[in-house]
Amino acid sequence: MRLALLIPPIMLLAACGQDKKATDETEVSINADGDGGNVQIISGKDGGKLKVNGDGVNIDLNIPDLGDMELGSDFDIDGVKLYPGSKITAMDIKANDKNGASDAVVKFGFTSPAAPATAADWMAAEFTKKGVKITRTGDTLAGTAEDGDDFRISFAPDGTKAKGEALIVSK
Repeated sequence: MRLALLIPPIMLLAACGQDKKATDETEVSINADGDGGNVQIISGKDGGKLKVNGDGVNIDLNIPDLGDMELGSDFDIDGVKLYPGSKITAMDIKANDKNGASDAVVKFGFTSPAAPATAADWMAAEFTKKGVKITRTGDTLAGTAEDGDDFRISFAPDGTKAKGEALIVSK
């Protein structure tokens, strides 16, 4: 089962910082389905669960908290990162690999220290510098990455700052 290959790296990822007190409320959810079974991983500041069901395998484990992971610094689309100082607050990954067809949807929730228009302006300028064509509707940016994945990044007010969602669809 190819999905079982996800287990070791995810366990290492989930164990990062387990001896440290969690400072952020980042949550990670990964759901992967395939012909041979599925993998579900849910983790947040208080720990989570790993479930694997497949051909002769049934695993249900508790996993430690995410600790002080720096997820925001690793996010980029064609070299464009989130607005400086932004923090990822949630991550949801759904992947399917059935009948020879595969697809994935990745959704990130984030906060930004700037107002929505400022953060959207900055990211739009960064995409332009990298030669990535985008469309903009209000404070929402959309485009297609170099690898063919479609993306949408939306910003909304959160007091004087912004909160947002980045959605990446891989076909």
